[in-house]
Amino acid sequence: MPRQGLTSARVAAAAAELADTVGLSRLTVAAVARQFGVSDAALYVHVRNRDALIEQVAVRAAAAFADRLALAVAGRSGRQALVGFGEAWRTFATSHPGQYAATQLQLPPEVGTNSPGHLRLIELSYAMLRGYGLDEPELTDAIRFVRSTFHGFACLETVEGFGHPRDIDVSWSSILDAMHTTLSNWPTRAEERQ
Repeated sequence: MPRQGLTSARVAAAAAELADTVGLSRLTVAAVARQFGVSDAALYVHVRNRDALIEQVAVRAAAAFADRLALAVAGRSGRQALVGFGEAWRTFATSHPGQYAATQLQLPPEVGTNSPGHLRLIELSYAMLRGYGLDEPELTDAIRFVRSTFHGFACLETVEGFGHPRDIDVSWSSILDAMHTTLSNWPTRAEERQ
């Protein structure tokens, strides 16, 4: 019988917050149970195991991440959309490191394809880059470029991996400028053949 007030949504929310605090790799059913002051068994009504708990965090986090990105690019295109997208990405990743890590996991197909947040993340990435007039296959290449740059920067910032005294916000601004220039001049297959 479910404990009064304990729901799957509350368990997932607590797990997401805990992931940000202790790190996704240290998130366990037992740790979440302690947050509620209940036994592990009390949570198994709401989550089947640790893998399922991580999946719930990933689905929940992807929805929150997509909401942030959508607000940041609404009504914008080109450089403005890129900057908004990048700022929202960086802020979410550094403010919610455990949840962000969960959004980067390879989920089982039945989970990932049914996660509205994950689908929106993909759609928002493609929509933002269409403002640069890119079509396939260059569009996919550009998405990989943007994603790996933003991901790498955010991950390094989260672990304080930038040791040089130069202000990281200045570096970030330069990266966005360089990315805009690169995307505006992205080579097409026709150009590559010449």
